[in-house]
Parts: sequence; structure tokens; C-alpha cells
Amino acid sequence: MSAEAADREAVTGSRPSTPPQTSWFEFLLDPSLLEQHLQKSHPDPSPVQLVIQFLEQASKPSVNEQNLVQPPVDNRRNRTLKLLALKVAAHLRWDLDVLEKGLTIPVLNMLLNELLCVSKVPPGVKHVDLDLSTLPPTTAMAVLIYNRWAIRTIVLSSFPEKQTKPGPHQLNMSFATEHLCELFPVPQLKEQASDSIMVLEGALNIKKDFYIHTLHTLDLLAAGPSTANGETESSTAGLRISADELHCQVHYDLGGIYFQQGCSDPSAYEKAQEHFCKTRELLTKVTGKNPDPLHCHLDEKRLAGYWSACRALTGSSDPSDSQLTPYGLINNLIKTQNYQVSLQKHLDTSSPTSGVTWKFCCSIVSVCNRDRALEEVCHKLCLSNAVHDALEGQVLSVRFQQLLLKPSKHTISFLLEVCTKSLDKEHTSETSRRKMALFLKNLCERLEEVPLAYMVSSHKLFMELLTDEEKKTLLDQMRKRSATVNLSAKPLPSFYDIPASASVNIGQLEQQLILSLDARQIRQILIELHGMAERSFWRVNSKWEVPSDYINVILAIKDNLTRDLVYILMAKGLHCVNIKDFVHGRQLFTACLELVTEFSPKLRQVMLNEMLLLEVRAHETGAAEGSTERPPPDLVSRVRGYLEMRIHDIPLRQVVGEECVAFMLNWRENEYLTLQVPTALVNNNPYIKLGQLLAATCKELPGPKESRRTAKELWEAVVQICSVSSQHKRTSDGRVSLIKQRDSSVSLMLTTLISLFVRLHSIVRVDIVNEVTAEHLSIWPSSLANIQSVDVEAVAVTVKELVTYALTLNPNNQSWLITQADIYFAVTNQYSAAMHYYLQAGTVCSDYFTKPVPPDVYTDQVALVSHGIGPLNGTAWLLQVAVLCQFLREVDYMTAFKALQEQTSHDSMDSFYQYIWDVTILEYLTHIHHKRGEIEKRQVAIKAIGQTELNSSNPEEVLQLAAQKRKKKFLQAMAKLYF
Repeated sequence: MSAEAADREAVTGSRPSTPPQTSWFEFLLDPSLLEQHLQKSHPDPSPVQLVIQFLEQASKPSVNEQNLVQPPVDNRRNRTLKLLALKVAAHLRWDLDVLEKGLTIPVLNMLLNELLCVSKVPPGVKHVDLDLSTLPPTTAMAVLIYNRWAIRTIVLSSFPEKQTKPGPHQLNMSFATEHLCELFPVPQLKEQASDSIMVLEGALNIKKDFYIHTLHTLDLLAAGPSTANGETESSTAGLRISADELHCQVHYDLGGIYFQQGCSDPSAYEKAQEHFCKTRELLTKVTGKNPDPLHCHLDEKRLAGYWSACRALTGSSDPSDSQLTPYGLINNLIKTQNYQVSLQKHLDTSSPTSGVTWKFCCSIVSVCNRDRALEEVCHKLCLSNAVHDALEGQVLSVRFQQLLLKPSKHTISFLLEVCTKSLDKEHTSETSRRKMALFLKNLCERLEEVPLAYMVSSHKLFMELLTDEEKKTLLDQMRKRSATVNLSAKPLPSFYDIPASASVNIGQLEQQLILSLDARQIRQILIELHGMAERSFWRVNSKWEVPSDYINVILAIKDNLTRDLVYILMAKGLHCVNIKDFVHGRQLFTACLELVTEFSPKLRQVMLNEMLLLEVRAHETGAAEGSTERPPPDLVSRVRGYLEMRIHDIPLRQVVGEECVAFMLNWRENEYLTLQVPTALVNNNPYIKLGQLLAATCKELPGPKESRRTAKELWEAVVQICSVSSQHKRTSDGRVSLIKQRDSSVSLMLTTLISLFVRLHSIVRVDIVNEVTAEHLSIWPSSLANIQSVDVEAVAVTVKELVTYALTLNPNNQSWLITQADIYFAVTNQYSAAMHYYLQAGTVCSDYFTKPVPPDVYTDQVALVSHGIGPLNGTAWLLQVAVLCQFLREVDYMTAFKALQEQTSHDSMDSFYQYIWDVTILEYLTHIHHKRGEIEKRQVAIKAIGQTELNSSNPEEVLQLAAQKRKKKFLQAMAKLYF
């Protein structure tokens, strides 16, 4: 061997050898290898990876002789692979927490379905119909595991998911086959949620222990039925799970699903609380016997969170409960209004630096701020938090800074008391003592009232913590201030007379600038900042946004301080208006108007326009919340003034004009729009023109012939708006102005708009087979000269948004409901949603189907929806299809027979026979039941045919009455299903 070869061998031999990963097929060749592999401390591949590999190989499609892809073959190899996957899950003790983290929903669904199969769960029988107490233990447990997973999956799927980066452990790289896509079960699980809940609630009545499959029992099943029957079905086969453990886990899972349902049904929170209460009791009992139970694995932090949330939502919190979290205490305090006593208790008994106390204080401040009666308590909490922040080295809050602008003697006294309690002199570090000394030093410098500053400097804590040099410097400063400041009460300075006082660093000031909504404080902070650094502070917060129309005018201001102040005041004011904080928005705009009036007529008009928009939105918000008060004449006059304003190089936002026109329409100022506005103004202002046309069309709509001219003009205006033009592009802040409900005239206006856009939509969307219907379609043109220029997507979006908004104002408008249903059916292909709105329209006009539905409401369109439903949603939908085919003017036998042919023998199809009145369909049912050998179902169908009221010899009135009776029952049943 050469020297070089020897060196290579020495190097190679010195490296640690990594054992090769075991391949999946090795376990197939030697099944005994699996248990040895799983017993390793860190098996590679891991158990969940093995499950993935086994099921992936077992579900691979096959290719026949004609090279056509076929479903996986049910042969010995694939059955063995599935059994190996079950054995791995048995090794993991069927721990759903572990399985859910490592497996995707389709894979876990496939695994648990295999568990049901090997556990001999009767195929084709709903789990809710099984009596678990009479089933073999392993069979009952398999049913429970599957239904536990079902409701857990529903709960988990309702949480927002973080997108994960693709990697080798991601199942979709090798497992996203068409077969598995079909297995994705979440929609089906949601439909069966009530059944799963009933199964689990039934299990809580079983008091005996449970058993689940182990590797041993699964080996017995693999050996053959003759070997396995005796042992695997005995009461002691498999891994024993105590009843308390299982009940604890089931209560927890049921609590989770009821809590999730509480969003739509508040009474579900009470059920969730009952289950979480039982969970806590059983968990204490189970862990008392065994700290590491086999089957009961709960996230105790999440359980505590659920428990706290339920108590708050149901209002059942007990103030004496020692197990309440800080937020539970807060909820009790809010209800008992015992803030003062509880605050004093926390300050007296707890170290102010403890996390619990300060979390309590920080949280309750926001509650106190809403109630003026609690202002004193809120102040005390803010002062306490400030001391905590100082000791933690954090930035002091803006609220604390505001309190120091006009503090009282009582405020300073309480603050010094908290400082004393916060410092345990025996155990406090030197760092904390220096932080407290700095806090007291800064406090003296900030206090403008010299007597209050002397109150701090003479305090015992101040004398102990500060050095002699620091005390001497501060006292000299206070003497100078005492000689120059008049301590008598002074009037509030004007906006321009506030002095600048540099005190804290730039970072602290910038944070205060971001949080403050007080115009005077904002100006003072900016003065201090400009004294420290020469730069543009309007860039401090990237979320401060001013419309592009105004930016150039503001940035043209030469003085840097004034430019920053105008920009920030306007940005903060616009934000307040957007979040409907009109009080602060009005204050900020007023201050900005006062500022710009002196040097810029252009910006003055801009601020007047924005203040007008604020007042319009404030009044419309009050109307939306139930106020019936008409707008004051001054506001109406200002709106008219804006609409008639002649533009002289003043930047205007499109949204202001839009909302002014909508405001006039909302409050029935139609006379102004149709008669009093000068023609030149209408022609020059497209918003007024559109409002005038809409007002005129609504005014003349009761006479269709007379309204044709104005309707045609309105049509042409809307077509032009929806058309794509290189000269007219949408601005970034353009939006549809929504019209609030006032009375029937507004309903007519919305109906007119919906009718117009539905007609326009039907013309431009040539790809839609079934039409969307609406009222008054006949008054609009039936064609367009230049259809290619219309923005089809804009029209579609406008139709959907307009109808959706209209239904929020009047959810019982029959015409709008039918239009919404047509949109879901014909445009978006959402058949379930379409049926929901069709049925709702029927309930509105028939008093919940106790009266016949008018024929103009339920046309063939409703029955056509069933054609889309049938192929997509399984057996229950197919039965509805068969019944709905009778609703057509001419019964669609072909579709009905096809739907009934696709039925399987184990469903509950005979329960639908009570809704069928067509004898031909019933005769066909007897035929297919006879063909399938379903004797009992055939007898039910024959009995239905034999009802005297369906005899073809009866008078037409009797037959119609029989049909109406069945229609009513069926539609009421459908309404329960969809509502």
C-alpha cells in the first residue's frame, strides 16, 4: 500500500461512522425489524416519517396494461404496509398530539380510517348510530379516537396557519397524489361535527375502562381472523386506558369544539365551560395517581386560557376564586367595580416589580381610561407602571408624561409612596438603586411647580439615593427657578406660546411624538427635537400617511418645524377619522387649520375640506348607529358650498366630492340635486351629475315610461365610469360611496343601482349561462355599442359589493336576496350559498313556508342550483336533487332518476319519501329498490304511492294541495339545514 493510500485510509477510519437510514421496504421484508427499530433512542427514520412512507407506498396508484392509471391495488403488500403504519401509531400510544404535529390531515385521515377498518367498525353505519357500550373494547376505542381527531381537526383548521418553508419533512413533496387530495376531509368533518360530538358525549356515560390496539393485538390481526377473534375482542385485549383518563381527554376536546362554535352561538360558551371544568377536575385526579398518564396529554396552558376566557365570556367568574389569572381578576374587578380596594391590595401585598402585579396594572389601565369616574384609579396605575418601567430601564409612557404636565400634591405623594415600596433596601441591587435615583432626579427636573419639586427633593428616599453633588446641583436649579417663576395660577397658554423644554433623549421624544394625540404636546415635542437635531421628523413613523394630492403643498413649506407640524397633525387627524375617533380628529384638524391660516390660503382650504369630510362621516356614523336626527342646516350648507366651489389651483381629494354627493342623496336633498344646481355646475362636476341622474331616476321610477330618459342618461354615465380609458384612471383613494338606510326612498335608490349594475353585468359577462335577476331591468338598454371598453371585473365586483351591502341594511328584502342567490349560483358557482339565499328569500315571502311561495320568487333557477350541487356533495345532496326536480314547471325526470341511481343502499333515503308527490318518481324508487333487493325500502316507497291524496284520479285541487303540503315540509327541512 502506498503512503498516500495509507494516509487516506487513516483519515477515513478516524471519522465517526453514521449508520445508514433504514429503508421502508426492509420492514416489509422483515416485520420483526419494526419493533427493534422503534425501541431505539433516536430511530432514523422517526416514527411519524415511517407512517408517511408506509402509507405513501400503500396508496401509490397502479398502471394497467393499457398504461392507464388505476387506484391502488388491494393486495397483500399494501395491506401489510398499512398494518405497519398502524403498528407505528400503536407504538406512539395513539397520541393525537404527536400524530397531528407530524402528519398532514389527509395522511392522518387515511391512518385512522385503516384503524376503523382493522378494528371491525361496521362499514356504512354512522358512528352516532353505534352503541359503544356493546362493542368490543378496541372497536369502541377506535371510534372514539377517530371522532376525537375529527373535532380537534375542525378546531385546529379554524386557526390561522403560518406558511412553512418547503423541506424534506413536508408531506406534499412526495405525497400530494390525486388519491390523497380526495381524502382531504375538513369540509366533510365539519358537516359531521354534530355526529362526532354526540359520539363523544355518549362515551362519557361509559364508566368502564377502555382498551386500544397495541403491536401485539395488531400482530394477531395479521395472523388471521381465526387466531385473532378470541383475544382481540376480549375485554382485556390491548393497552388499558382508564375511564378517567379518556373522559378527561374527551371533555377537553368537547370544550374546544364548543368554544369554537361560540362565535356563532354564544350559548356554546357555557357548554365549553362545563367541559373544561370537568377536564380540570379529572386532570387533578388522574395526575394525582400517575404524574405521566398514558393517554391523557393536555396543553395545560391552553386549558387555563380556555378556562379564563369561558369565565369571562359567560360572566360566571367568582371574585373569591384563588385560581384566577391576572386577567380573570381584571374581569371580576370590571364587573364588581371594586377598582380602588383591589388596587390598594395589590400595592400593599405585592412587590411592585412582580410580573403579575404589573401585568394586572398595564391591562386595567385601558379599562379605567374609558370611565371618568375611575380617573383617579387610572392615574395611580399609570404612576405605578412608570416606577416599574424606570426600574426595568424602559421608556416611560406618554400617559405618565401627560400626568406630569399638571400634577397635584396628592399625585406626587402617591408616586413617592410607590417608589419607597418598590425598593427593598436589603435585597435591591446597586443597579436598581441607581435607576431609582435617576428617576427621582429626572422627576425634579420635569416638575415646573417648584413646591412639588422641593417635595421630592426633601423626601427620605431622595436623600438616601442621590449623591451630595447631584443634590446640590438640583437645589441650585430649583432656587433659580423659584426666583424667576410666578407660582400663582397662570392661564392656559395659547397654541403658539408653549415653551420648549429639552429633557429626555431623542428616542424617548420620538416615541412620545408617535403616541401623542394632543396638538400642543406634539408641537412642544417637535420644538425639543428640532433643538437637538436638524432633520425631518415627519418621517419618524412610516405609518403616517397624507394623501398624495396634499404632499407637494405641505413639503413646499420652507420652515422645517412648521412643515413637520402640519404633516403630522394632518396624518394623525386623518387616521383618527378613519378609525372613527372624531373627537381627537376634530381637535387635530382645528389646530392644523389655526396653524396654516396665517401663511397658506391653499392649505387653509384643504383643511376646511377635510373638516367637512370629518363632519359628514361623523353624522353618517351616528345615523348608522340608530340616530334619526337630521343634519344641521349649517352642515348641509357647507356641503352645498363644497359642491359649488370653483377650483382655483386647490388640491381636491376625490373621496370628499363622492361623500358629499352621497350625503345629499342620503338625506333626500333631491330637489337641490335635480332642480337647484346650475347646469354649468352639473356638467363640470361628474359627481353632482351622477347624483342628479340617480335622484331623478328614483323620483320618476314609479312611471316606467317617464323614467326612460333619465334612466338612459344614468345608464350611459355608469357605463362611462366602468369603461377603461387611457385618459381617466382610478386614483389611489377612489372608492364606492355606500348609502345608508333612511326610509323607503333609500331602498328604492339601492334597488335602482342594483338593477342598473345587474343589467350591465348581464351584458358584459357573456360567459355566464344563467342570468342574474333583479327588479326594473326593463328600463335599461339591452345592449352596448362598445362592450370591449367596459371593465368587466369592475362591474362584477361592484354588483357583488352593492348587493352584499344592501342586505346588511335590509336582510329581508326579497328582491335583493334573489339577486344575491343568483350571483352565487351563476357568477361564483357557490351552490350552497346560493341555496341559502334562495331559501331565505322564500321564508321572507311565505312566512317561513307556511304560505305558498309566489311563482315569481321561485323560478326554475332555484331547482337548477341542485344540478350543480348533486355531483359535488354526496348522497344527502343527491336526495335533495331528486326532490327539487319536482319544483320545475316540467319535472326533470332524467336528473331525478340519475340522482336516485347513484344512491347506495345504506343511506337514509327513505326519510325523503315524505317530500315526494310525483308518482312517477315514487314508482321508479320501487323499481330500483326491487332491483337492489332492498325489501324494506321498497315497502316504504309502495306505501308512499298508496296514499289516497296522490291518486291520479283525484281532482286537480286535491293533487295541488298534496304537492303544496310536501313542498312546505321539504322547504322547511331545507331551511333548517342551510340556516
